Amino acid sequence: MEANWLTYLSLLFALFAGIASFLSFEKRYFLLFASLCIFVNGLLDALDGKIARMKGKASKKGDFVDHAIDRFSDALIIGGIALSPWVDKLIAIPAIATVLLVSYLGTQAQAVGYKRVYAGALGRADRIAILFFACILQFFFDKFFCFYLLEWVMIYFIVAGVITIVQRYFAVMKWFGNDKR
Repeated sequence: MEANWLTYLSLLFALFAGIASFLSFEKRYFLLFASLCIFVNGLLDALDGKIARMKGKASKKGDFVDHAIDRFSDALIIGGIALSPWVDKLIAIPAIATVLLVSYLGTQAQAVGYKRVYAGALGRADRIAILFFACILQFFFDKFFCFYLLEWVMIYFIVAGVITIVQRYFAVMKWFGNDKR
């Protein structure tokens, strides 16, 4: 199987996860399906690059496709949760924006000649793991201190995301130093 097919397949699982999350407030068992889809999305995302490298087919085009599909996947998964009644929209919108900005800074560093920056408290693998477990736990539990667990996750994404953005920003600025590149 070609690595890009795994990448595109991961997008399909992100779509399923987003839809299931959106529908899960009325039918909680959809949270378990969403969790499974999030897990498969993360697994396929981890495998696509490894397979490309093992086959000697890793390329800039493949890297671009992978990162673009990852952003669509993030938007679909978090968007489905954001549009559900589990999360207040005033929390959901900054969470989505922060997650996308975290990834943007990582790839923008590479675009200006620095390495791809993965550092920080809120990388993609972290988000996938957190969402996987959060959907399972939300299935069993209701509110924690006035918020649903998925709302707490979005709040964490905002806080950890801002910290990660600052970390990545200063890592790249340190690389620039006094250079005007």
